[in-house]
Amino acid sequence: MIFKIKMTPVAQQDIRIAAVWYSKQVKGLGKKFLNELKSNKKILEKNPFFAERNKGIRTLPLKKFPFMIHYTVNEKSKQVIILSVLHTAQNPAKWPK
Repeated sequence: MIFKIKMTPVAQQDIRIAAVWYSKQVKGLGKKFLNELKSNKKILEKNPFFAERNKGIRTLPLKKFPFMIHYTVNEKSKQVIILSVLHTAQNPAKWPK
């Protein structure tokens, strides 16, 4: 079963900010961040049922970067909605509710 990935504007902004920051640190690192995110999206397309953190919001940690993808799953419409992509050192109060 393949799930369609949708991304909120907040998640898109989170990704853009992180990629730009990594690109400023080391040439090409922002692209590596984006590539890892892309591979995690492919994982979610096939199996989105990772840990549920808070009332229907699930998380998937990136392996090489300290970020977590926060998302919901709609089984009826076969959609994964990525709500945000946050650094793991951020205050959990900023996480989607």
